[in-house]
Amino acid sequence: MQNPGTGNASASINPATGEALAHWPYADPPQIERCIEAAASAAAAWRRVPPQERGVMLRATAAGLRARKAELARLVTLEMGKPITEAEAEVEKSAWNCDYVAEQGPGWLADDVVPTQARSSYVSHLPLGVVLSILPWNFPVWQVFRCAAGALMAGNSLLLKHAPNVQGCAELITRIIAEAGAPAGLFQNLHAPVEAIAGIIADRRVAAVTLTGSPAAGGKVAAQAGAACKKSVLELGGSDAFIVLADADLPAAVAAAVRARFTNCGQVCLAAKRFFIEARIAEEFTARFTAAATALRSGDPLHRDTQIGPMARADLREQLEAQVASSVKSGARVLAGATRGDAPGWFYAPTVLDAVTPDMPVVAQETFGPVAALQVARDADEAVAMTNASEFGLSTMLWTADLERAARLARRFEVGGVFVNSVTASDPRLPVGGVKLSGYGRELGRTGMLELCNLQTVWMA
Repeated sequence: MQNPGTGNASASINPATGEALAHWPYADPPQIERCIEAAASAAAAWRRVPPQERGVMLRATAAGLRARKAELARLVTLEMGKPITEAEAEVEKSAWNCDYVAEQGPGWLADDVVPTQARSSYVSHLPLGVVLSILPWNFPVWQVFRCAAGALMAGNSLLLKHAPNVQGCAELITRIIAEAGAPAGLFQNLHAPVEAIAGIIADRRVAAVTLTGSPAAGGKVAAQAGAACKKSVLELGGSDAFIVLADADLPAAVAAAVRARFTNCGQVCLAAKRFFIEARIAEEFTARFTAAATALRSGDPLHRDTQIGPMARADLREQLEAQVASSVKSGARVLAGATRGDAPGWFYAPTVLDAVTPDMPVVAQETFGPVAALQVARDADEAVAMTNASEFGLSTMLWTADLERAARLARRFEVGGVFVNSVTASDPRLPVGGVKLSGYGRELGRTGMLELCNLQTVWMA
């Protein structure tokens, strides 16, 4: 993806107006070296701090996020266009995650005792050291804490490589964590240029890398981490299915489908992007869904009644338009949207397409924006097959009144999560991640935290 800004700095640009907000110089080699060295020193000391005391810092971070929620949420909206009510919810969810990890973390990190013929045998959960976290712009607060809360609780230090266009958010988050009592070097915003990433990953002081982003970016980072024999956790793209069977509560399914596709202007890895509707209800669902999508209120994302803001960058809108245009040229039918509208900024109307086929870009590729592709499935079996035909495997949403059948069907989906009669959502209590081109490893919950731990076996004879 294109980085806002050129040369030695990136730019934060208000996507609702196209106006530049700030420019952020990239770190040069001496700055990068100082950051890595500070992170290594902090990690060496932080690993000796008891988990309960680490939790005190996380609780203070949660309090800091809530105290500055209005300021941080407004910055999220200005830098990437998320409606202000969604931005406020993102900050609150991040605070909840910090509180939850602070509460549960000491128990998660306790030794797992395993009975053997030894006098004592157990598994300890020890920190790895310095973690590099490479993040996208679409959830500029939540993505940080989805990784950082568990990583810091586990005793690691963290280098944040945030997206170039949300550096204001990255800087404010860094200040909030520092004000919460984090030791110097424990959490740093390292605004390094892309060409410096390989060297940072290769540095012997960096123990692991996590990335949320595209499969292309994930492949590069995985190769670099693999060459250095280092742990990597990747949460990559998605083309999640939203399946509605004939026995579903149709009004509830339609309302959920609109949220699942158009929240954050559709710029969500876990968003519903392919809709498979059982034939018997396809016509009614299509009519209801199209009407609901058309009724969404688009406008200034700082207005509290706005439901759809702009896309985050001009190049992303152009890419989405090209995917829609190619699909329409191949026979897809536009039921709603597919226009920019008259407002300034990078707006794109909520778009609904039907008569799509698996080879069209809006089905075969990830559509990172407000475009829904509707397809008809004969029955549940065909819906499962259509879902699994994708190269991606993040999550699936299944709507049906038969929960026993839903449980059986869930085991057939080649995805990291199945949400029955619900919209996919990442939750601090449960791991999140995918399979296939959607990546590997998990974040959140005990499973996510242990991804960034050394599981050390201790055997005492």
